[in-house]
Amino acid sequence: MFVAEPVSSGGIQIVSDVPDEEDEEFLYLGLIDRRSAAITRERGEVLLESRDVVFCDPGRRPALRSGDGCQTTVFRIPRCYLGVPESDLDRVLGVTVRGCRGLGALVSDFLATLAAEAEFRTSTIGDRLARSAMDLVAVLVKELLETETAVEASSAGKAGNEMLPRIRTHIEEHLMEPDLSPESIARAHHISVRYLHKLFQDDGTTVSQWVRQRRLDACRRELSRTPNRRITVAAVAHRWGFSSPAHFSRTFRGAYGMSPSAWQALAASGVGAG
Repeated sequence: MFVAEPVSSGGIQIVSDVPDEEDEEFLYLGLIDRRSAAITRERGEVLLESRDVVFCDPGRRPALRSGDGCQTTVFRIPRCYLGVPESDLDRVLGVTVRGCRGLGALVSDFLATLAAEAEFRTSTIGDRLARSAMDLVAVLVKELLETETAVEASSAGKAGNEMLPRIRTHIEEHLMEPDLSPESIARAHHISVRYLHKLFQDDGTTVSQWVRQRRLDACRRELSRTPNRRITVAAVAHRWGFSSPAHFSRTFRGAYGMSPSAWQALAASGVGAG
């Protein structure tokens, strides 16, 4: 059940229950007083113990289930008092915070004190404590958001590290296709072009640079092979996705310091081939 005690102190109000519908003016926090409650999430249940805090979400109110004898004090705080963007407050709705450690313990203790000490609710000290509690809630929200952002970045980095080798293999397998491009590569891996560029940027290069270098390396190897001495430079360039022989020659010279024909001649002489 919920503790019903409609008194106010410094902007924080203890209310009888969480409203059935979302109220955009207030943020609701539930403080578990005794025994445990359960919050059903998409991936199961989160069990709450005494002094844990939950950011109540009116839109998911039925998901908060409590056992026999469980008591929860519900606090209502005007959102405008917290100095936190509305979008950030919405992101923490439904989030639970352990009241046994860290900032969660400090917030829990403050809220428990406001609920338990009746004389604080109408005194100057009580007003100051309430304002301090709201400041702590705002800091808690920011900490939760920073943690969430760090976890998302870590997950994205891990996913990127796993995906990049697959993308490089894909590029190797399609080097001979002249229409190989960031768009086609991203489409083949069901990611955005922007994300594809970010993966290569994090690795210190670009998609185009990687594709161009792999094609140049392939051309260099083919031009250096003895059986291929009579193959024209233009044919090799075309085979490996270069549509313009002149562009290929300029790019090859920029990468290796000599023209592809000079490299082919040097390889045919048996000097520096490989």
